[in-house]
Amino acid sequence: MNYNILGNSNLDISEIAFGCMSLGNNATENENLIKQALDKGVNFFDTADLYQHGENETQLGRALQDRRSNAIIATKVGNQWRSDGSGWDWNPTPEYIMKAVDDSLRRLGTDYIDLYQLHGGTMEDPIDDIIETFERLQHLGKIRYYGISSIRPNVIREYVHRSSISSVMMQYSLLDRRPEEEVFPLLEKYGVGVLARGSVAKGILAGKPAEPYLNYTTEDVSKMAKVVARFSENKRTPAQTAICYVLGEPVVRAAVVGIRTPAQLEEAAGMPATTPLTSAERVLLGYELVANYYDQHR
Repeated sequence: MNYNILGNSNLDISEIAFGCMSLGNNATENENLIKQALDKGVNFFDTADLYQHGENETQLGRALQDRRSNAIIATKVGNQWRSDGSGWDWNPTPEYIMKAVDDSLRRLGTDYIDLYQLHGGTMEDPIDDIIETFERLQHLGKIRYYGISSIRPNVIREYVHRSSISSVMMQYSLLDRRPEEEVFPLLEKYGVGVLARGSVAKGILAGKPAEPYLNYTTEDVSKMAKVVARFSENKRTPAQTAICYVLGEPVVRAAVVGIRTPAQLEEAAGMPATTPLTSAERVLLGYELVANYYDQHR
């Protein structure tokens, strides 16, 4: 496995991160899969208090309880489940964050979180208060570093300029190149690492039937998937090619991959053994469709 330092932190994370959101409903299978991932060199696990009403954190904590020092745990805060379970509301207030972090620590069975992320964010949020709360949690030793999970350029800019975030988690793939325009250069300039999710675009780049995606038509998507498959022949799987493209962006420190089965784990963990994309292949893949851009929250 290859490893990268995440932004301004000292977290040495595997370039393949285990996205726990995709885990199924069988707790035993999930915990075994997490342990197998650790055995294969995957040391970065991303979850959120929102997933499965917190059960996702609980299962991750149980799986890592005997190997906590070998794992880097990232979780998220800001979405509060309603008391009747009918849905959730955005709540980034300091009071809620201070309560939620203790709940996450309890479920994870640990006394510290390596990376605590704001699970969204708007320009209407009390941004300075949120930053102050994260820094207070650092001072208390409950979290080591903090970041945000957002695709809003205007929100990302505020945190880059006003805080010491280590990372931004955002969607990035051959079908979503919006971060390349302004966000990646900004984050690279300020030494903030990117955690890229959605590398295979809901599986469309890995063999699932084509469908419209963002501003691309079904025909566009099908065209890109065929090119990815062609560049994969005898070298790597289509999913691995799509992930290779994402990891080829210097500011991207890890691809957060949704892993649900042993076969998916084998494919993701096998990335270092695959044939890398050449510079020419990367350029050709990027030229296949006109890159898209953010049209909101700029």
